[in-house]
Amino acid sequence: MERNNMKAWLYLLPAILFLGAFLVYPLIDVFIYSFEEGYNSASQTYHGVGLYNYSYVLHDPYFLQAVKNTFILVIFTVPISTGLALLISAGLNSIKKLKELFQTVFFLPYVTNTLAVGLVFMILFKKTPYSDGLMNLILGLFGMGPVDFIDGPYWAKMFVLCFYTVWVVMPFKILILTSALASVKQDYYNAAKIDGTSRLRTFTRITLPMISPSLFYLIITGFIGAFKAYSDAVALFGTNLNAAEMNTIVGYVYDMLYGNSGGYPSYASAAAIILFSIVLTITCINLLISRKHVHYS
Repeated sequence: MERNNMKAWLYLLPAILFLGAFLVYPLIDVFIYSFEEGYNSASQTYHGVGLYNYSYVLHDPYFLQAVKNTFILVIFTVPISTGLALLISAGLNSIKKLKELFQTVFFLPYVTNTLAVGLVFMILFKKTPYSDGLMNLILGLFGMGPVDFIDGPYWAKMFVLCFYTVWVVMPFKILILTSALASVKQDYYNAAKIDGTSRLRTFTRITLPMISPSLFYLIITGFIGAFKAYSDAVALFGTNLNAAEMNTIVGYVYDMLYGNSGGYPSYASAAAIILFSIVLTITCINLLISRKHVHYS
């Protein structure tokens, strides 16, 4: 028995070393940096230890704006993208002919470069001296005036960012949910038909419980992905996200390290630890909720 345990630990050793070197150690290092006040990366010195870095970050208007933007992204994009993916997957699951073709079409945005998709969205929404953009042409058909979605009001820019994020993440969710729906045993549906169960009740009482593990996985990863959003905003609004009021928490961390206001690893570390705490808290809440609503067959 002990010999088998030794072999098991031997097989796990490469993964443990990898996780320790690239996950655990950096996390501990960032946690230590976050308490070092006035840290100078050139001389590797600091003048004190305390909570000043956290106080500075939590009172920084740029960080508060980034937190606001990130939470708006999370609140809107995660449920909308998951719900739409579920509806599309259910539709694809009922199609017999050309099912693989439609799956490929829906999956294409996921394998397309993020910046390339962002450029397309800029063309669709951005006003130029020559055109108001395709979206404004559509709005004009309904008698609505043009809106500058890229350089205009805050709500318009946030709408584009949420729309773009949903578009980018939905293909992966469709792929996962389509596979989950295909794995549900047909016997359950046959029994429901014999009992005369309506389609809606069949969906809520059979389909959703059977695919709940996949849904829970997508919700958890969706929350984590939305909190880590940064490249989406850069693709639409450029690198100066603070000026556009479209920065995210990850963008704030990057700016503190390498941006125009960069060179402050202690502030960046404090912001990163705050983000880690937020994500960990929400993940734990989701895990507690999943105990009642996720069914593993």
